[in-house]
Amino acid sequence: MGRRQRDRRRQQQQQRRERGGGGDGQGRDPAGWAGGYPEIVKENALFERYYAALRIVPEGEWEPFMAALREPLPATFRITGYKSHANEILHCLKNKYFKELQDLVVDGQKIEVPQPLSWYPEELAWHTNLSRKILRKSPELEKFHQFLVSETECILDMCAAPGSKTAQLIEMLHADMNVPFPEGFVIANDVDNKRCYLLVHQAKRLNSPCIMVVNHDASSIPNLQMDVNGKKEILFYDRILCDVPCSGDGTMRKNIDVWKKWTTQNSLQLHGLQLRIATRGVEQLAEGGRMVYSTCSLNPVENEAVITSLLEKSQGALELADVSSELPGLKWMPGITQWKVMLKDGQWFEDWKEVPSNRQAQIRPTMFPIKDKEKLKAMNLERCLRILPHHQNTGGFFVAVLIKKSPMPWNKRQPKLQWKSLQKTGDTTVPTSATEDGAVETIEEQPPEDEQAREVQDSLNSECEQSKKDGVCGPPPSKRMKLFGFKEDPFVFLSEDDPLFPSIQKFYALDPSFPKMNLLTRTQEGKKRHLYMVSKELRNVLVNNSEKMKVINTGIKVWSRNSDGEQFGCAFRLAQEGIYTLYPFINARIINVCIDDVKVLLTQENPFLSKFSNETQKLVKDMAMGSIVLRYDPDPDKLDTLQCPVVLCGWHGKTSLRAFVPKNERLHYLRMMGVEVFQAKRKEDDLGSKMEEGNQDNNAELVEEAADGASKAKEHDVLEMEADVGGEPTQKVVESSGIEPESKTGSAQPLNENADNHVSLESRDTTDHSHVKD
Repeated sequence: MGRRQRDRRRQQQQQRRERGGGGDGQGRDPAGWAGGYPEIVKENALFERYYAALRIVPEGEWEPFMAALREPLPATFRITGYKSHANEILHCLKNKYFKELQDLVVDGQKIEVPQPLSWYPEELAWHTNLSRKILRKSPELEKFHQFLVSETECILDMCAAPGSKTAQLIEMLHADMNVPFPEGFVIANDVDNKRCYLLVHQAKRLNSPCIMVVNHDASSIPNLQMDVNGKKEILFYDRILCDVPCSGDGTMRKNIDVWKKWTTQNSLQLHGLQLRIATRGVEQLAEGGRMVYSTCSLNPVENEAVITSLLEKSQGALELADVSSELPGLKWMPGITQWKVMLKDGQWFEDWKEVPSNRQAQIRPTMFPIKDKEKLKAMNLERCLRILPHHQNTGGFFVAVLIKKSPMPWNKRQPKLQWKSLQKTGDTTVPTSATEDGAVETIEEQPPEDEQAREVQDSLNSECEQSKKDGVCGPPPSKRMKLFGFKEDPFVFLSEDDPLFPSIQKFYALDPSFPKMNLLTRTQEGKKRHLYMVSKELRNVLVNNSEKMKVINTGIKVWSRNSDGEQFGCAFRLAQEGIYTLYPFINARIINVCIDDVKVLLTQENPFLSKFSNETQKLVKDMAMGSIVLRYDPDPDKLDTLQCPVVLCGWHGKTSLRAFVPKNERLHYLRMMGVEVFQAKRKEDDLGSKMEEGNQDNNAELVEEAADGASKAKEHDVLEMEADVGGEPTQKVVESSGIEPESKTGSAQPLNENADNHVSLESRDTTDHSHVKD
């Protein structure tokens, strides 16, 4: 949009506001619901005609259905992170912020206190009658909004960006924060290189060594190999999330443009891609594994038609799972068994045989329901779930869960739940003989396997040729992978005899069980500035698939080089990003601190030792200067204090003790302790900030110093760590999104905004579908 057009639009919007124009396109602007799209009329005759004829809405509910679609989607937020930390955030929300919203009136309307989503477990997801616009713009809600923004197995996520569902998968792996390397990992994929960095941003917030972000076309994502007892085997996933690109008509309440752009042509164009992606997904699913197929569309062409085609060509290898009891509070409609197909000109077809030859390029046989009643009954399409907006004030959504009972007909043989055997393997590095084929590749290990791989490929090619003849979308063809987008720096694992490691191991007294072979860097030449860590399984994936995978990011930073080298006993200091993974292996340089010490550490930039408790001063008295671990353990007898453990990276200087913790993470911990950090908005500048005690503590000194520190961090977006009297090295803790490139030639582009959020602010359907196609 050009500058003149933007200026003209702003002028038109200002004129509407002056005339009292409505925010919903119908002359009304109720407080809390202004959607910001007054120029779009929420009408689409073709949409209403299409869905009324399909009868996906129960009889008598059409008007409430349409009325719900015309209302803006309420904001929802989900509490993320380690379970113990999430519970503390929930406690803080209930006992402070929600109470402040009681009896609050904005623009003449009483604000409703947020309510938990009835179907989401453990009250970790909430909804409010406030729109995002009101949350952002209303001065009365500014503190609440700032709080939300700053606290925002072997699994494949095929179309993962921007990553809210990926984040949930990672959280499930890390339910127990005492386990540094959970059994399993998540590979998050997206075809768009730039959107992959949104995934990196989401993964960075959760600080997991078990996530890998890759950049591939999901319909031809390559098979990966793993080393199992010195032998290469294809990796099959226990769980796959297949949240495909879709027309997005279930998002009308938040993506208002859909009203004027919606046409049946969108679904017809996407159906083939959706089927190819889903087919590739079930090919890579392990026997006994589950794949979730989902869209934010209500259209059966994108939903039941895709599932029907998958089930039919699977010849019994797949079945729909009955998940009706999984989320008892969730209201949903069962999948339908009969539907029609419409062209954008309004012409209907009930059977492929009715489609004229000049329309067969647009309408495919797989878009229609099957006619065989016995087959149809055996498919159990009623086990699909369709979420309608008016039932629980949500967006529209479709979900189907597929279980793989046996190999797909075009795949001769595969191991059952291969992940179970991978858990028992060690770290064996073998040369990679990878191809770049996006489908099944040959494995040159033993003659029988080589012969089998050729049979699989021949079968696959045969299936593809047959698909072209009968118009059925079959398995995706073998395809050369295209590497595009930013050039990433390499992932280089430390060798067994790397001279860097002995001094690190000695300084921190690392446990003998520490998996040093999982350490990596992003440079092949020159000094190593940072050390990162991945799980054993992801190391296996990287080592055996580097030539055919485009890895955007993986691993977490665990150590960073000191600018003064080994002057303080070790050339590398601990990094906060990876401290929860590293801590279980550290046996030295640990200081246990009390809650008051933690507040001093997080609110003062370089406090003298005299500011800390006597116990802490005694612990550091005889300790050598340098990097340290600061550990807080909750007191079960003091329930009014923080009740989850906290581990911070710090630095012990000659006369001071400080925390090396990024700004947003500092604020996160302070809020969990009841100290509210509020950065007030200013029209002239955005550098001012103030802090208030959430638990009515009269600690004015802490508040004043924390406000000053937050303001400086706001201005520079880094925490400048200056040298104190002891001459400790000057360092910067920069908010970043994952592994930073080592060399200047690398071009990974991290996203900095709210990098360490622990509350995810989302729209009411708790999904992210910015991959919607127009």
